[in-house]
Amino acid sequence: MPAWLRVAPTGFVLAWGGNHFTPLLHVYETVGGYAPWQANLLLGMYVFGLIPGMLLAAALSDRWGRKPLAILGLLGAMIASTLLAAGMSSFLVLCIGRALAGIGVGVGMSVGSSWIKELSAPPHDPSATATAGARRSSMTLTLGFAIGAGVTGSLAQFVPLPGQMPYLAHLLLCLVAAAALATAPESLPRALRARGSLRDDLRVPSAGHPVFVRLVLPAAPWVFAAAGVAYAILPSTVEEHLGDSATIYATGLTVLTLGVGALAQGAVGLLNRLTRGRALLVGMSGMTAGMVLAAVASDLHDPVLVVAVAALLGASYGVCVVSGLIIAQSLASPRDLAGITGVYYSLSYLGFLLPTILAALTPVLSYTGGLVIVAVICALCLSTVGIGLRRPPRTAAPVEIDEADEADDVLEGAPSPAEDLTLSR
Repeated sequence: MPAWLRVAPTGFVLAWGGNHFTPLLHVYETVGGYAPWQANLLLGMYVFGLIPGMLLAAALSDRWGRKPLAILGLLGAMIASTLLAAGMSSFLVLCIGRALAGIGVGVGMSVGSSWIKELSAPPHDPSATATAGARRSSMTLTLGFAIGAGVTGSLAQFVPLPGQMPYLAHLLLCLVAAAALATAPESLPRALRARGSLRDDLRVPSAGHPVFVRLVLPAAPWVFAAAGVAYAILPSTVEEHLGDSATIYATGLTVLTLGVGALAQGAVGLLNRLTRGRALLVGMSGMTAGMVLAAVASDLHDPVLVVAVAALLGASYGVCVVSGLIIAQSLASPRDLAGITGVYYSLSYLGFLLPTILAALTPVLSYTGGLVIVAVICALCLSTVGIGLRRPPRTAAPVEIDEADEADDVLEGAPSPAEDLTLSR
């Protein structure tokens, strides 16, 4: 078995644990008696564990290695599911459980993604392409998000104890992932590990690279903003037309969004070749169109139109998450890789707070009005990415190009005919 496949189950179940709450929003409102704003706050609560956990885990893994932090993340995810299974009647316990689940996802996205990338290169995988690691890690996470939501929603709809059974299933899968993780090799040699103070480790110099600022920064938050709008906001706009099918409809919408996103991720290389390095711009264009159509769908309350909009947002999510990650990771040195991955996903996950904000504003601003504003902001970010791709500034530091000057075209602002943007300092 390839070394990266021993790590993938851990990334998969950590992503599962972060997103399997999404189809349960209706359950917590109806069975648990929580208000919509409380349910949406629980949905976004894990961001408060995810972002600090992601950045700290990235720094610690650069110091101690990938494996110890992955083990801790898996343990945190198991504790989280235990609290969520036992805490239906306690909003505080649910908040703590969701925050712990966020820490687990943070470890999966920063440490797990870095580990998979390192195991997708020589000497662990001599035949892998330069961007195989980014594709494999993002696909692993996306499948975890999608399949976890699908299984959880199905259990909640058709099996007794909808507030407990999904979490018990996740606990069982964590044990399976732990068995595979035990045999995975450490990928970060001691000679390349960070030294000095933890404060120094938390610094990520490549996050200040002009390419990161011009391209990744304005695009990253829309990655999970798209997902949140598709399967947290849009189901609420048609809920009154669904009756008892609201939970399974939301589940299907989640699986559709992330399933289309998974398929789109595999097309990023082709998109980069066809558009000469502008896959991120394609993704942001679809994102803007999707947000406009989301406002229309919210106003019309049409379940069929919502499905179409969710598919568009899912495709845009898939293109943006991989193309942004390739650019971000291409700017990092080995000691900076987990850090820049953590920063990238932290920025991405800020967008997942959007459903909570829109739900909190519903007393004074309808979902339709809120989505119109969101679409306008998304269009402005699209323009920023377009300008950044045209001619982003270079830094004074020299950059060594690994693969046929592919990244040089992007850094200079010229179109790149290639798929990869891999750099090394």
